[in-house]
Amino acid sequence: MKDFIIVGGHLAGIAFAETALQHGKSILIISNSSQNSSLAAAGVYNPVVLKRMKPTQDAYEHIMFMKPFYENLERKLGVKIDHNVPLYRKFASVEEQNMWFEAIDNPKLTPFLHPEVIHEKFEGVPSPFGFGKVLHTGYVNTNTLIPVYWGHSKKEGTLLEETFDYAALNIYDDYVEYKGTLAKHIVFAEGFGIKNNPYFGYLPLNGTKGELLLIKAPELKLTVGIKAALFVLPVGNDLYKVGATYEWEDKTSIPTEAAKQELVEKLAEIITCPYEIVDHYAGVRPTVKDRKALVGTHHICKNVHLLNGLGTRGVMLAPFMAKELFESIETGTPVKRDINLNRFPLL
Repeated sequence: MKDFIIVGGHLAGIAFAETALQHGKSILIISNSSQNSSLAAAGVYNPVVLKRMKPTQDAYEHIMFMKPFYENLERKLGVKIDHNVPLYRKFASVEEQNMWFEAIDNPKLTPFLHPEVIHEKFEGVPSPFGFGKVLHTGYVNTNTLIPVYWGHSKKEGTLLEETFDYAALNIYDDYVEYKGTLAKHIVFAEGFGIKNNPYFGYLPLNGTKGELLLIKAPELKLTVGIKAALFVLPVGNDLYKVGATYEWEDKTSIPTEAAKQELVEKLAEIITCPYEIVDHYAGVRPTVKDRKALVGTHHICKNVHLLNGLGTRGVMLAPFMAKELFESIETGTPVKRDINLNRFPLL
């Protein structure tokens, strides 16, 4: 009998799988490629909401926890995943500079903001008002992590590539059974796929579609990420990820011409050098109406659990939220209320 069946093999599923394995548990991941928000994401981690100059909740704790988590994954898989890239907030005016200095006085933001305006010059990026440097930033290369992790899991016999059939799941008092595989627990980590989940489909995970571009700009020579109306993130070989859009109505993973045009127009406000569009990605982020994660155990089925709702900050939240869920399952301690799925009553 397995300890855990994990439905979903992207960021949330991988984070829980690794957490379980680190504690000596046996797992089976069941996943397909229908939910590609992790692959379509830039993977940026940033502890500050730069638009409103506010820290993300428990930012320092999440950053400090995720760093060794990804370091361990890098050693295990033999690939580079976590890239420490400084993030520069481009100032558009003296007023924005003043907002930065006001934010530095906030003790919750002080650890994350460089105290001086940066006047570093980058070819192709006009910056008459300079930049504010955000600390403890970077990106996790999900386009490397996910396929490499899947390959490793296949070799270990812990990945079943198929669409999960909810009708084939049988739940008993002390275990679950799926197509002949028995497990003590099942964890659903299928992102926006929760909409088809008969156990958790009532939860208000609405999802926001995000699109981004991959561009090639040999003259840009950026060594830092730039954030203004959107972000420009260097990923090597003169390639940059540019994003992202927010769309609340369209729930498909199909790139659109309208989003592409929006990105191109906003990019023109940041860089002046020529570039070519190499690729265009789209995915639906698993976002909840209150912008908090959905973590916890089903109200009736005590061996059915959920790890979802990581939204736009999945790479930063996934390791810590996986730990929270694992500890709750193992000790019986309830998940904290602000992320506990039971904060939303059954409809």
